[in-house]
Amino acid sequence: MPDATIRDVARRAELSVATVSRVLNGFESVSESARERVSEAVRELGYVPHAGARSLSLARTNAIGVVLPDLHGEFFSEIVRGLDKAANREGYLLLLSNLHGSPEQASLALRAVHGRVDGLIVMAPQLEAEELAAALPSGIPSILINTRDCSGARAAIHLDNAAGVRAVVAHLVSLGRRRLIHIAGPEGNMDADERAATFREVCGAHGITCETVRGDFGEESGSAAVENLRSSGQDFDGIFAANDNMAIGALQALRSAGVTVPHEVAVAGFDDIPLARHLGLTTVRVRIAELGERALVRLVSSFGKRNAGGDELHAPELVIRSSTDPKAVF
Repeated sequence: MPDATIRDVARRAELSVATVSRVLNGFESVSESARERVSEAVRELGYVPHAGARSLSLARTNAIGVVLPDLHGEFFSEIVRGLDKAANREGYLLLLSNLHGSPEQASLALRAVHGRVDGLIVMAPQLEAEELAAALPSGIPSILINTRDCSGARAAIHLDNAAGVRAVVAHLVSLGRRRLIHIAGPEGNMDADERAATFREVCGAHGITCETVRGDFGEESGSAAVENLRSSGQDFDGIFAANDNMAIGALQALRSAGVTVPHEVAVAGFDDIPLARHLGLTTVRVRIAELGERALVRLVSSFGKRNAGGDELHAPELVIRSSTDPKAVF
């Protein structure tokens, strides 16, 4: 009976649809006898449950859906490394997909894993809360990473962007830098907007000159930003880029132009991707792999629980290297 429904399962098990639903969704207030009857009915009918049906071992997929803004680059490789480490330990496989930016593509990516995974990990900082709510499948456990959610009902992990930016600006000011440039990420991206807003606020509090230019989180946009600033005659002695890729691009452009770093211009980034360490880049360490690992552990521990929401703040730390301090050891 390939097209069996939950009502067919209820009739075969001689239970109410509500009881079958509670069994399939892992609620604890169900007798062991009812679980066994539902398990037998599902097996006999060949019932294929939706992603919400996951308490029975036969209904589990042992897979976790992971939806990220992109699957390329060191940041996302580190996220996946942490996810994979925890998934292997917990006995799950990962199904990866990316959003590509638009709400329509996000909805397609999220629908594609519906019914194929036991839970979802979603990182979509470019989506508005309403767009996310429309795209997320209902009835499937999920955890959000750096993603807007106006309901607050879903489990979430957010990076403390403001703390990271404050630490960077305070460090640059302590070095005597007074004319700062922020190379921001794309407008509408939650992380980019939070970092840019905090940068302007903190520079104002310190009473120093600052300007923000937009990039796209790519290395080339960091290089282009520096080239445009120099060609326009902009005077600056410090650059804080919203991620390490743009900071690396800025470093390359400065050095190609014969500008000494950090003596003439200090450069700092955000994330602490592996390459940043090799280039001596001062940055905000996010512990990216740990972020992914923590998200998967929280998701798995939420299975079968009714109230598994709550926002968790992930604290970054400033790592000082030679791109701002020539005496730094890295």
